Amino acid sequence: MLHMKKMKILLVAALLLQSVICFAAADTTGWKIYVTDFSKYTGITLASGKIGIVSSSVPFKTEDIILAGAYDTHIYDKKNNLRTSRILKGPNFALMDMYVDGVKIIPSNVRDMKQVLDMKKAILITSFKYADKAEISYTTYALRSLPYAAVLDVRVKALKDISVSAAGEIACPQGYLNVRQCFKTPHDNDFYMPMLQTVAKGPYGRHTIAATASFVFDGFNPVLSEHVTDSLCHSLVFNKSVKKGRDLHFSWEGAVCTTKDFSDPQSESERIAIYIMDGNENSVISDHIKKWENLWSGDIKVFGDPESQRDIRLALYHLYAFSSAGSDLSISPMGLSSQGYNGHIFWDAELWMYPPLLLFNRDIARSMVNYRYNRLEKALNKAREYGFAGAMFPWESDDTGEEVTPTFALTGVFEQHITADVGIAFWNYFRVTGDEKWLEEKGFTVLKNIADFWVSRASENPDGSYSIKNVVGADEYAQNVDDDAFTNGSVKLVLDYACRAAVKSGCEPDPMWKKVADNMAFYKFSDGVTKEYKDYSGRIIKQADVNMLAYPLQLQTDSVSVLRDLKYYEPKIDKDGPAMGDAILSVLYARLGYPDDAYRLFKKAYVPNRRPPFGALAESASSNNPYFATGAGGMLQAVLFGFGGLEITDNGIEQLHPCLPSKWKELIITGVGPEKKTYSITR
Repeated sequence: MLHMKKMKILLVAALLLQSVICFAAADTTGWKIYVTDFSKYTGITLASGKIGIVSSSVPFKTEDIILAGAYDTHIYDKKNNLRTSRILKGPNFALMDMYVDGVKIIPSNVRDMKQVLDMKKAILITSFKYADKAEISYTTYALRSLPYAAVLDVRVKALKDISVSAAGEIACPQGYLNVRQCFKTPHDNDFYMPMLQTVAKGPYGRHTIAATASFVFDGFNPVLSEHVTDSLCHSLVFNKSVKKGRDLHFSWEGAVCTTKDFSDPQSESERIAIYIMDGNENSVISDHIKKWENLWSGDIKVFGDPESQRDIRLALYHLYAFSSAGSDLSISPMGLSSQGYNGHIFWDAELWMYPPLLLFNRDIARSMVNYRYNRLEKALNKAREYGFAGAMFPWESDDTGEEVTPTFALTGVFEQHITADVGIAFWNYFRVTGDEKWLEEKGFTVLKNIADFWVSRASENPDGSYSIKNVVGADEYAQNVDDDAFTNGSVKLVLDYACRAAVKSGCEPDPMWKKVADNMAFYKFSDGVTKEYKDYSGRIIKQADVNMLAYPLQLQTDSVSVLRDLKYYEPKIDKDGPAMGDAILSVLYARLGYPDDAYRLFKKAYVPNRRPPFGALAESASSNNPYFATGAGGMLQAVLFGFGGLEITDNGIEQLHPCLPSKWKELIITGVGPEKKTYSITR
């Protein structure tokens, strides 16, 4: 992701001290994060795998609603009219204004404000007091049970006789086309269905997006009226008097749909809103909690280190929230937290986020590999366009499966290891699931075409070795180099996997697959340290490259060589590089039996990147682009494949050499693999 250098916002120097800031405390079970200090606020994301809702420190507001897999055009260089696709925001229906005795609730007139993220239930509870008149709280749900919908469940306890006015809002993002706002009041026998609705097209008209929202009242039925703020924002308003000591309970609920998923998103968003309104709110919330309970059958429990427990669980929470079984969608680097990296799909999905999810949830993992399978035709086209055989996957992919990297970034043309990374993910899916039917129908088809690509891409040298020339490797600071270690290692491994997949599928592997794999070129310094690429001479690198030959590729297994490369490359990694590199080093130190070094690098991989008050992860210590789901995947791999000693093998998931840091008393990993095994490591 080389163009991050041009896109990220650098923070002031004080932000570099984030690692010493006291973040919100977790409860003793590690499931809840409590926030009372809102002076520096990076929102947390509630997501259903289909929509992401980003929280705000302003009462009754949310920052954005991000739509999974729905893209429109985006101009990234207006001067030169350069364009790419970008994931869409939805009309934000998770908004309210509230007035008590005619005074609007705003941050400056409330006290004792608190937010609690309950990761087990995937809810955010906001509470505060207004003067001496009311205690107010609301719970936000991005419904896993109804994944295009969300609910704000509101409770007002009157401390005096008060008048409450609430305005549920829908605000359309700037730049959307053909924005239509309406207040609909259909009747079905005795059921009165007042609804607020916004329908619009994205900035370049590719998708129609519709949001519908309404109130659900508990024990009362007030008159509702529409208020139009401007061409992009309108609200649905009610008034209610509440006696001292009494509670007012109501909800603001809604849904957002697009033509990516529905031929008639306007009607579908209405149907979802009506479904919740007409007696189903409690059941969809109950189902939401049950679905999250099922997700959490795959969990990581740390004893003796409450801070690590909170951070690990927050990382796993985000991977679950950003993904969806049965969706055939993958995960972008920022998940559903923002439009960062335009919502495109990178190697981040296969190399960083996929392995923990493959261990814990094969249904989500299958969606991620299906995302690539469903776009195989585009990868075949790209290979032909560049004169190669087989399939050449794009460095950045959207819903089309075409290359969508901004053209200023060389990664879109030269960072080709993605094509091997996809194949490695496919073979690992088979290793974990043992699903031979899937391998025959989908897996081998992809692996065969990937292998054919690399054979056509490789160059034979006079000594009989094979080179992959003119690439950008995992270290994106090194551009247009020959024989990048990670690229060549990935190619060697995926060619071997293609041979094995062919045999499993009853096919004869192409002899060239093995020949190229067995003769892939690697280079070393005179002292035995592996060179990052053929002409590497010791420069600073962006992230781990050579070290990934040992993990996750597991091509380098000699402990002396692994340690030698570790010692050499650790100080070479840029201190402002992305989080993932240090996570790789942590895994390797743990596997070598150095728990203190492993723990040091585990913490280094993410602590400087946490942002208050919840501890959301940014990509690097000096960037401000949370939530970085790639970093979450890296830190989870440090725990699972490092400290936990788990490994994906031809026999499925095995535990080989666990290694607990001194601060941890016990590590329990539950719900692993198809058998949902539990692994317990004690000191």
